[in-house]
Amino acid sequence: MSVDDEPSYLREYEHLTLARVLITQYRQDGTDEVIHPVINLLTRLLAAVEVQERKGSIIKILVVLALAKEALGDVAAAILSLERALTLAESEGYVRVFAEHGTPMSRLLQQTLTRGITPTYTQRLLTASKTWGRPPQESPRPSIYPSTYPPLIEPLSQRELEVLRLLNTELTGPEIARELVVALSTVRTHTKRIYSKLNVTNRRAAVKRAVELDLI
Repeated sequence: MSVDDEPSYLREYEHLTLARVLITQYRQDGTDEVIHPVINLLTRLLAAVEVQERKGSIIKILVVLALAKEALGDVAAAILSLERALTLAESEGYVRVFAEHGTPMSRLLQQTLTRGITPTYTQRLLTASKTWGRPPQESPRPSIYPSTYPPLIEPLSQRELEVLRLLNTELTGPEIARELVVALSTVRTHTKRIYSKLNVTNRRAAVKRAVELDLI
């Protein structure tokens, strides 16, 4: 895996993870040869998901892009990316995608709050960021699930998550099978298991529930 890879839907999570690792590395050693290729990768990933109109992915990439620009010292550009992410995420109530980034994200959220950007939502995220990741005895992690949607009893497998992400596209069943290089019957089997685990009966409901659970 490399920052020079072409954007790929199936490797989007891995590329975002790589970007986060390299941003952390840059904060430690300040090597420009690291951060600029990361920003380039994130920019290409963002362009790809914007064409596909995948809102959840747009938000996640904008958040990491904001962190990369903040690490580089370009706070104004970081705020622009974060403002767009907040505007898109507020109606869906995303929490984890912001809160899991810790102190660097808290700094950026504080600045967006000062600028009056989505103040109520931003304050909620700042509160969540302060307790995110602490041991239960110190302070429980804020729930990322709406009250009507408890956590899954049985988690989705990695392959089921891949199928689920493709269900959130315009691809048909046969096209998903070709993308994953598997038989159509295999895709149907995974889809049935996804529906069962998410407690839904159709593709649209599965995608909606997955977004609410921050799975895609």
